[in-house]
Amino acid sequence: MIELRHLSKTFPGENGPVEALKDVSLTIPDGDIFGIIGMSGAGKSTLVRCIDLLERPTGGSVLVDGIAAERLPERELRALRRRIAMIFQGFHLLMQRTCLQNVCFPLQLAGVRPAEAKCRALELLELVGLADKAGVYPARLSGGQQQRVSIARALAADPKVLLCDEATSALDPATTGAILDLLQDVNRRLGITLILITHQMSVVERICRHVAILDGGRVAEQGEVGQVFSDPRSDAARRLVFPEGGPDAPLACREGERFIRVVFNGARATATPLIARMALEQGIAANIAYASTRAIGERMFGSMLLGVTGGDGPVSRAVAYLTEMPDVLAEEVTRHD
Repeated sequence: MIELRHLSKTFPGENGPVEALKDVSLTIPDGDIFGIIGMSGAGKSTLVRCIDLLERPTGGSVLVDGIAAERLPERELRALRRRIAMIFQGFHLLMQRTCLQNVCFPLQLAGVRPAEAKCRALELLELVGLADKAGVYPARLSGGQQQRVSIARALAADPKVLLCDEATSALDPATTGAILDLLQDVNRRLGITLILITHQMSVVERICRHVAILDGGRVAEQGEVGQVFSDPRSDAARRLVFPEGGPDAPLACREGERFIRVVFNGARATATPLIARMALEQGIAANIAYASTRAIGERMFGSMLLGVTGGDGPVSRAVAYLTEMPDVLAEEVTRHD
């Protein structure tokens, strides 16, 4: 388990010290897929470099399985770092070496015998779907294939944690999906803890179980992905979840219209949309004034703002109907928040 306790990091700047991290505390359980998301400049890359002590924190502590990493002597810190591997946006492959040689490289540095290193590297290339590319140089591979080699190389030292620093940012959407599927498979098959640093909501939604939102070097919000994305509480989370302005944006209102806020907190998706079912079964026509929902797996998260006319009767019936559904919350609101 990785614990960050009151972590801070300050850099010197032209106009005085710059606080990149401010009192960051997180707990990342073993085997989790944990997303750390924020806008540019939020402190994400500084945080990931502090986790494996490539950057020494100014204050606070990084605990790995209860051991304060910043207190370790250099030799023990190097051993700890072998348990925490990294992959990057830029792949960082050795272009003068074949895929097989790239994956063998960390094993050679660790003193593994050449025959054993080659055998292990071939196993890892097969794991990432590139067994047929062992003798190929990186320049002849696509971006997605190069990232697969990077993942195989990162796994060579048998790490317990894999840090992914914007690992899919340079890839197109289809390739990003394939790499995320691979990472999820690695997590499932090998039990490796994944920490994904990203600015892409779609990455967190697709495979992460927990998420922390960084804003100005602080943790603005954290929790299960479904919980945070369905009902964001902080301004930073709302900006990420509702980039188009959110349910409190000005709305055109019909005469006599009243509003119902509906929150989907893991409701199972069905063939017929819920609002259409309500219209068919209850005869309540609702105007969807605002909607921001996402399917994560087979479940729906997010919120809607419904406009209903006709007075107390239709509004009460609509709220009652919606709240009968598992994992759906509904209430009348007088303001759009």
